[in-house]
Amino acid sequence: QVQLVESGGGLVQAGGSLRLSCAASGIIFSINAMGWYRQAPGMQRELVAAITSGGGANYADSVKGRFTISRDNAKNTVYLQMNSLKPEDTADYYCNYRGVRLGNQYDYWGQGTQVTVSS
Repeated sequence: QVQLVESGGGLVQAGGSLRLSCAASGIIFSINAMGWYRQAPGMQRELVAAITSGGGANYADSVKGRFTISRDNAKNTVYLQMNSLKPEDTADYYCNYRGVRLGNQYDYWGQGTQVTVSS
């Protein structure tokens, strides 16, 4: 099992910044990716950004140029720096850990942290 502990959500005005953190513990897969998803009320959960253990990252088009994902492999921690926040970024943000072993994929989720951007 992998446990994920998130921190860093909150309330911010439009144009402001927040930094989310997610620390993984427990069984760590040598091949893995960590990322952030978000879910707004009445909407489906969507990928915001993800980064592999090798450092490759991808972003949703809506956050490119504003959000930056990074990770500290020694700490098994992923960060999401969110700049130039917009009201439409308001959502619950969930950390995801995806491990791969012997061709199988395993997904683990954090409890979620709320981000509210006021206009």
